[in-house]
Order: sequence, then C-alpha cells, then structure tokens
Amino acid sequence: MIMILGPLVLTGCTRPAEPPSLPPDGVYEHDAAGENSRAEPAPTDGTAGSITRPLAKAGWFCAQVRTNADGRALWCRIGHRDQANTVHPQVAQFLLDHDGRLAWAWFPPTEQSADQARGGQVADAAAPALAAAWLDAGDRVRQKINDFDRDLRNRTVQRSDEIPRTAWRDKHANYSYSMIDGLVVTAREDSVRRWPFGAEHYATTMSSAVDDLRAGGYDCAYPPQENCNRPQSNGYFRVTLRGDQIVSARFGIGSLIESGRQRHLLSEEFPRGLTFLTEAVRRPITERIEQARRSGTGFAGIVAGTVVIIDADRGAVGEDDFAAYFDIQIGAPLAATLPI
Repeated sequence: MIMILGPLVLTGCTRPAEPPSLPPDGVYEHDAAGENSRAEPAPTDGTAGSITRPLAKAGWFCAQVRTNADGRALWCRIGHRDQANTVHPQVAQFLLDHDGRLAWAWFPPTEQSADQARGGQVADAAAPALAAAWLDAGDRVRQKINDFDRDLRNRTVQRSDEIPRTAWRDKHANYSYSMIDGLVVTAREDSVRRWPFGAEHYATTMSSAVDDLRAGGYDCAYPPQENCNRPQSNGYFRVTLRGDQIVSARFGIGSLIESGRQRHLLSEEFPRGLTFLTEAVRRPITERIEQARRSGTGFAGIVAGTVVIIDADRGAVGEDDFAAYFDIQIGAPLAATLPI
C-alpha cells in the first residue's frame, strides 16, 4: 500500500511550489478597459479558429464571450448525457492576448461525471485544441494525463491536505493537472495583465433582480447567497457575480406540454419577466426559451449577442403529451472562475 501525503508527482514531471491559482492573482483587479460583453461566434481564423475548430467538429459550441483592450475570452461547451438522460456539462476556456496569441487555457473536468471518465474527457478536449496552437503539445498532454490517471487508479490514495496533481512544462507553456481542477495551461511568453470581465450588455445586477425573484416564489437571501431555490416547483436560480453585477445565470424550470400547449407558464416563476436580463436582450431570450419549452428541445447558441444554453430533459406523459425539465444558462462565467 502506498500512502500519498502530498501531491502525486509522476516521473519526468516538475513539481511547482504551488498550483496555479484560479483565477491568477490580480487579473480582474482593474478598472474597465474597453470591456465588450457582446458574444460573437468563435473566430474562424488565426489561433482562435485553430484551437476551437477541433472542438466544434466534435460537437462543442464555442463563442467569443467577452473582450477588452488587452485580450479576448473564448468559451466552449458540450453536454454529455448519461444513461438516465441527465446532461453533464464540460467546458473549455481560452484567453488570447491582443495579438491573438494563446495566453492561458483551462479544461475543467466534466461536472458530476465518474472519476474514471474525467481524465479521458479532459484529454480528448485539450490534446487537439492545444496541438492546433502548439504542434508538439497535444500528444504530450494526452500522455501526461493518461499516465497520471493510470498511476492514480493503481494506488491507494488517502485523504491529505493537498490534492494529488502533476505538472510539467515545455517551451510553450506550464501545465498543471489534477482530478479536481482539470488541466490549467499558462503560456510562458504570452500574457494578459487585464482579463475581460464585462457583462453589462446582457445582465443587470443581483440586488435589482432579487425582489422580482422573491415575487416568483424563490427563496433568496442576497447578499450573501448567490443561489435561490423555489421549493414548489423544484426550481433553482444561481448566478456568478463580479461585485453586484450578474455575469452568468443558471436556472431550472419544468413544463407539461399537452396538445402543444404549456401548462406551466414561465410567468409563474418570473411574474415580472426575466428582469435579471437587460431590456436589450430580455425579449429575444425569453422567446427562445419559450420556443424550446414548446418543442421540448434544447439549444446552444447566441441570442441577441448573449450566450444561451438550454438542456432539455424530456419525459413521455401520453401519446401526444410530454413533460420536460429545462436547465438554462445565460451568459458565460468569467474565465478561471467557478462554477463553470
């Protein structure tokens, strides 16, 4: 039996004094620097196009979610369905400098997936994307992750104060991988001092939205809580914030569709509308959600310059009727922040 009392370090890997922080120190501690929170399709040219292309071919949705004077943030996402038809999201995040060079990337493990699947899913996303930026990086990333996961499975790991992880470097970047954080990649020469943080195009503030959520039956204790629950419908509403500014929102709602009509109206949970969204995007996003609820189908794309993800868990009720529960995400969180 081998007892691991600290980070797991494989042969040939360099152990840094500390794992990279998420987010890196100070990257969001700046005043607005030409912030633009209007989402656009991921670029098809340059490094941005190269690193997102293999993900798009594999079925991922990718977008440029925000920019500023120093860089631009890309966000990619795919939903893995298990045997119970539950969706487990996996994301990839990239930060490029103002010249379009890859400065930083993060491949978190899939939410709630089995441990044995996480490493393979991270490697499957990271290897082709990084190989598109740095030709010799992809194979080594896959090898290092596979070696780490194999060694971890073959050992008895007891609880310790530190998470088992491995790290290595090449001429392009420093790499850190663990089962908890996934793979964090920091370019050695290209850096962005001020990371984009805008969200004003599509989102309001939590303090202005919380009373409307309470009016719809949500239990909200903001501040400090950023997670509201609606017991009567098993609904939830979660946000990521920068200060009071909403950056992304995720919520769950149900529908019973009978002969093409919704029995559970959106206004039951949001009687004043989706007031956590700005007036510029509220109507088209509401219409897109209602379209998904009528059809019982999901969606991943950009609506009115805003990332919208709708995961539909559809269950049969009768021959012409069905019930569906929808997990909806609007906006993308800031790079290197949780939840993803």
